[in-house]
Amino acid sequence: MPARIPSRSSVPSLALVLGALALPWLVAGCAPFQQAPQESPSLHVLQPGAPSTTALRRSVVVVEVNVPRATPGFDTPRIAYVERPYAIEYFSRSEWADTPARMLGPLLARALEESGAFRAVVLAPTSVQAELRLDVELVRLQQDFTVKPSRADLALRVQVVDLTARRVLATRVVEETEPAATQDAYGGVAAANVALRRALERTVAFVAGEASAIRPAGP
Repeated sequence: MPARIPSRSSVPSLALVLGALALPWLVAGCAPFQQAPQESPSLHVLQPGAPSTTALRRSVVVVEVNVPRATPGFDTPRIAYVERPYAIEYFSRSEWADTPARMLGPLLARALEESGAFRAVVLAPTSVQAELRLDVELVRLQQDFTVKPSRADLALRVQVVDLTARRVLATRVVEETEPAATQDAYGGVAAANVALRRALERTVAFVAGEASAIRPAGP
């Protein structure tokens, strides 16, 4: 009697057997290729300290500090640097804690208030009636590696608006540079804070000069 040949359905598929044997190895082999968690960047702040106050003529006006803006390329928390003209690059492991423009608003208000040159200083948006509005645009904030040693390069466009007469009183570009003590992101951040302190001093003096000729609003 001839031997019985098992039916096709009773013979395990060779592919299934090999697949079952290889599965543990495939799972184990995938582990080294899993993406490692990315390291969080270090965060830095603009905290220049109180600007030195000179003798400023005290006015009786209220100043409203508008929300600062930033030019393209600097409206980001990423810390910018340049190594060649016309090309902005960003540090990969260092960032600002917020966009520089957002950090700038409270710093401007505090510098104006602590100068004692104004009746009051308020941040926009506000329901307080003010005589002057300060508009500031961050034109440039970067670490410049085209010079040795590198330096922080800061530029603010400052505009004073008479809200009563609805006209621009004056506009000025405030520029400051400061050499970096170390040639890395932290050195640039430290230098930027020194440059910003001087820029705030100049901005306060500029606004105070324009405010001295303004009469307060109200009855």
